[in-house]
Amino acid sequence: MKHKNIKFQFYFIRHGESESNIESGMAYANDHNAPLTKRGHEQSLALGKRLKNSEITFDKIYSSTLTRAIETTTNMLKGMELNYEKFEKFDHIIEQQIPGWRGKKFDEVMTPEILLLSEQKGKWFQPADGESGRQVERRASNWLEDEFLDNPKWLDKKGIYNIAIISHGITLRCIFHYITGWDTKMMKSSYSQILNCSISRFNFGPLGWEIISFNDSYHTEKIGDIITDKLK
Repeated sequence: MKHKNIKFQFYFIRHGESESNIESGMAYANDHNAPLTKRGHEQSLALGKRLKNSEITFDKIYSSTLTRAIETTTNMLKGMELNYEKFEKFDHIIEQQIPGWRGKKFDEVMTPEILLLSEQKGKWFQPADGESGRQVERRASNWLEDEFLDNPKWLDKKGIYNIAIISHGITLRCIFHYITGWDTKMMKSSYSQILNCSISRFNFGPLGWEIISFNDSYHTEKIGDIITDKLK
């Protein structure tokens, strides 16, 4: 059993509210690399304060290479009072890319025919010139396996390691499908429930995957207040 001496405690975190999140009626943001809004900055600082109050530290921190994820990670570290902590950035965990839909209205691209095709094909539906959900799942899960689960540098170690991964709504949904095997329709409907700056915790060890918590976003409910609750 190659994982008998090691356990990963993953904290999967969605970025804070971005400018693209507040564009009404858009199928895909005008700016796929949109920054955080003022509220998004506040959310990610509150995230960091909650982690600090919970006395949680990370052995490694990874962010998507997109601006909203990087800003979220930087603010999280400020909230944890770790302003100069380093973190790594990877393209493998960026959001689903659909260049042909950027800046277009939802009703313009999601015609009745396309909606039906999407329902029929599920995660294998490939919109326009973009990635299917399956392709996003493959690039993200392959990275997760290569970076952690099958990486000799980790497997030669012993102990428990806390890992933070700051990514995006659809990408996290795809990762959770990979981990859990949940029905694709369930994962699709749950996308709107993966909230900005929410924490979803999954452990991986000798017995495989374990769900600890999902979509925990208590720290963003009262932005600006002092966050005193702790993670259970």
